Amino acid sequence: MLLTALIFLPIAALLPMAFLPARMAGAFKWLALAVATAQLGLAVWCGVHTAYSDLAVSTPWISLPLGDLGALDIRYALSMDGPAFMLVFLTVLISWIALAASWGETRNTKAYFMLFMLLDASLVGVFLASDFFLFFLFYEFMLLPVFFLIGLWGGERREYAAIKFFIYTLAGSVFMLLVMAALALSYAHGGAESGAHTLLFADFVPSNLIAGSVLGKGGLVLGLDARSVAFLVLFVAFAIKVPVVPLHTWLPDAHVEAPTPVSVMLAGVLLKVGGYGIWRVCFGFFPEVAAHYSWWIGLLGVVSVLYGALVAMGQTDFKRMIAYSSVSHMGYVLVGLASRTEIGTDGALFQLFTHGLISSMLFLLVGVLYDRTHDRTMSNFAGLWGKMPRYTFFVMIAFFASLGLPGLCAFVSEVMIFMGAVQAQGSTGAMPQWMALLAVIGIILSAVYYLRAFRQMFFGKFLAGSSPGWEASLQDLSVREYLVLVPLAILTVLLGIAPNILLHYL
Repeated sequence: MLLTALIFLPIAALLPMAFLPARMAGAFKWLALAVATAQLGLAVWCGVHTAYSDLAVSTPWISLPLGDLGALDIRYALSMDGPAFMLVFLTVLISWIALAASWGETRNTKAYFMLFMLLDASLVGVFLASDFFLFFLFYEFMLLPVFFLIGLWGGERREYAAIKFFIYTLAGSVFMLLVMAALALSYAHGGAESGAHTLLFADFVPSNLIAGSVLGKGGLVLGLDARSVAFLVLFVAFAIKVPVVPLHTWLPDAHVEAPTPVSVMLAGVLLKVGGYGIWRVCFGFFPEVAAHYSWWIGLLGVVSVLYGALVAMGQTDFKRMIAYSSVSHMGYVLVGLASRTEIGTDGALFQLFTHGLISSMLFLLVGVLYDRTHDRTMSNFAGLWGKMPRYTFFVMIAFFASLGLPGLCAFVSEVMIFMGAVQAQGSTGAMPQWMALLAVIGIILSAVYYLRAFRQMFFGKFLAGSSPGWEASLQDLSVREYLVLVPLAILTVLLGIAPNILLHYL
């Protein structure tokens, strides 16, 4: 009941929103924020229970006949273990913050907040689903609200960015659907004799493989073992979401054109679906294939770390620099997972959470500056420390957290990832130590582009004559901006000092 309520609270809010007149803009905002607040409280309550035992619900839903093979039993199955709780809590927290940051939205507020509620429910559903079909449905539902939120409320090139995002993600979803169909015919709940096939995550293990099935041993597709093909296809589908280089090109365009609250949801939560899917689905369903390809997965992670950091160094647009830094820092998730060590995997999952906090704060800070100046070119700013000291304080926390300063949360997750990468030696396909060393260079490159941006924008003297009208508009943080930034800053510091608050869930 608790897990169902977490998903359907925002969906239930769609009904009154649909019947309220469009002119009641304030009602939509307050209703959405009230639902997000209730969700946040419910997530914390679920977390208290999950600290002692996992929460789960499983109910028959759809039965599809498969002829001689029996029937496909699709179930409404949800579960919350430690990693799922961590990401659900991140989702509802960032959703609350993004809704509060949307308070100034005046364009078609009814549709805007209805789409936000649908996005919130879809993301929570992805992390709670324990049936592959249900997981796929929630994964698909995410596409529409993001597509419209970027395409209707974005910047000048919003249509291009929205279509690019949709095509990339849809391409991965189609292949995921094919693998799901193959899995439905390859695994049986309780053995091949029962004929009751399920799509439950718990049943997708090699011991339940039906002999002679499409994913059985010896089946070849394009010269590869069929299980390897299934793993690689699913990996590509989730790698698009991470995003992993070279499948990352949709991300900078989507971030730059999206309104600030949508960028917060993209960076804070949506990218985490990719990392979570690789861990839960790819590594969970095909552990032996993951072990075989861990060298290549680690290499992709290192390439993403270095490429994202190098491209971020060359950016002049503040928001685009943050977008490429996300590509870089999400690369560490792959490095940690590819290590196939306990500490590396825990570090990768913790990185999903810490990056969600920090990237959300960074995009909110970009939005604060853009709201006042309608400019994101870093070279056009100087001396912001003197004009906006409280804003500068939060930028310092976000910048130093993102570059891995000890005492802040990203330092913990990255150290765990590096320790796992160094430990991953001696087994077939294991990551070599030179990959761990290259991944560390990403931290140095992060320091370069963050500190250079900080020096350029916040030190020196503000030249009012070169930017007419800006000096008067550069007011420091408002009460609402404090409200959305303070929780993120507190958690960033708190989890750097006492990370076991969340690490014990892993």
